[in-house]
Amino acid sequence: MLDSITTRIASIEDLDSLTSLFDAYRVFYRQESNSSAARHFLNQRIQRQESVILIAERGGVAVGFTQLYPAFSSVRMTPIWILNDLYVSSAARGCGCGRQLLSAAEHVANDRGVAGLMLETETTNAAAQRLYLSQGWSLDSNQHFSLDIPRQDD
Repeated sequence: MLDSITTRIASIEDLDSLTSLFDAYRVFYRQESNSSAARHFLNQRIQRQESVILIAERGGVAVGFTQLYPAFSSVRMTPIWILNDLYVSSAARGCGCGRQLLSAAEHVANDRGVAGLMLETETTNAAAQRLYLSQGWSLDSNQHFSLDIPRQDD
């Protein structure tokens, strides 16, 4: 039986696990592996509170993450988040980890009063595109995905 997947907001204590996942994510996007630079980059984001990183674990082992960067919508006069990174280790793909990370991102955004999430992915990443669409994300003509977060006070 497979262990269930849990998600939570990552902290500095997760830096080792996140570094490994983040480096693998960068390699997936055809970048050279560089664990020390990946660790430094993530450490800065966490220490400076410049992003929200969600981590997914199965059986106590980190198997995926997503990183959310704050931005603002001037037209809506509300904060939005850019879901810049979403990665699931190859061993955990197909078991709902990506879906859970997207759901967790939506819940955390809603809890923090964020009006929407935005992301983009490569046009060749059909699996990711299917996942986003299945989770209620909209795709615009520029290949950008978005998800409106209903405001609790509306």
